[in-house]
Amino acid sequence: MIIIKSIKVMLIPNNKQKSRLFASAGTARFAYNWALERQQENYKNGGKFISDNDLRKEFTQLKEQEKYRWLNDYSNNIPKQAIKDACDSYKRFFKKQAKHPRFKSKKRSRPSFYVDNVKIQFSETHVKLEKIASSAKKSRAKLNWIRLAEHNRIPIACKYINPRVTFDGINWWISVGIECEDKMGLPKNGGIGIDLGIKDSAICSDGSVYKNISKTKKVKKIEKKRRRLQRQISRKYVMNQKGERYCKTSNLIKLEKQLLKVNHRRTNIRHNYLHHITTDIVNREPMFVVMEDLNVKGMMKNKYLAKAIQQQSFYVFYRQMQYKCLWNNIKFIEVDRWYPSSKTCSNCGCVKDQLKLSERKYVCQRCGFVIDRDRNASINLMKYGQRSIA
Repeated sequence: MIIIKSIKVMLIPNNKQKSRLFASAGTARFAYNWALERQQENYKNGGKFISDNDLRKEFTQLKEQEKYRWLNDYSNNIPKQAIKDACDSYKRFFKKQAKHPRFKSKKRSRPSFYVDNVKIQFSETHVKLEKIASSAKKSRAKLNWIRLAEHNRIPIACKYINPRVTFDGINWWISVGIECEDKMGLPKNGGIGIDLGIKDSAICSDGSVYKNISKTKKVKKIEKKRRRLQRQISRKYVMNQKGERYCKTSNLIKLEKQLLKVNHRRTNIRHNYLHHITTDIVNREPMFVVMEDLNVKGMMKNKYLAKAIQQQSFYVFYRQMQYKCLWNNIKFIEVDRWYPSSKTCSNCGCVKDQLKLSERKYVCQRCGFVIDRDRNASINLMKYGQRSIA
């Protein structure tokens, strides 16, 4: 069995490469908006859906016009894939899988573009992108090779799937899919039930408890800096207000960039911590992993706990655990959100009618068994996995 693994690495482009990357993303945005406009015009005139192949041929003829000659300076794979993405978004809309596609804005949309999976090349330290350099001379062609932040992360001379270059507001990233062979061995250790919480990030049935990283000094210091920057930016906006509009000064732009860096720093710390937790659980090689399908949307309605729930990133943890189990042949079992994992006694199986959130210790009314509430839920999830396998 072959598994496709996705790898994402940060790029370190120089100033000329940065300008070309932004221009390539602008080309993709132009082609995407052009395809949406053509589809809308065709629909208003009573025509049927235009396939992406027909739109690509039409776009090739468009590039021959004097007004659109600038499109020839960039790789033809960038607009072709952007047109295909626009058509795919329309197909998802017709199937009622997504909302109606919207035009991409230069200010609000995320800059990104596709790279041809055949023409892309990787070395240990660099990646070669098509037509980043405007000239074919050897001295200029060096611009096609962009430095990677991590060396030897992406394998060389293999088949790459759907390479994309994206900009997150601070850094440029490249992501590729790589075909890998599945591990043949099956884990034979006991299963693990995982209960996610707010007091602690994850509580496992084998006794492992992973603390909430939002309560550490490092994250609290970043949160304090973030609040100060937000107040400072708010005051600047009020000072520069001219009628109903706000005037953006250079100092205000600098402060917003600082706030963006702080937000990225905080998010990266949390996601890195979740990667450490999920990898540690998978390295124990359990036979199965059981997690509960949490109603996060309903939990967020509690105004007193909404911020704490949001910081825990339950879905990110769930997604990481799911694909890492798939990579390591570990059976991932999802439990229905209405399963009474917290209300059930892990010793005798008695189910309580009510259990308040303030009750952190579970006390069984039948056998008098006393245990931590979250640990009790994780043991019940592990037993659910044992029953489902049996």
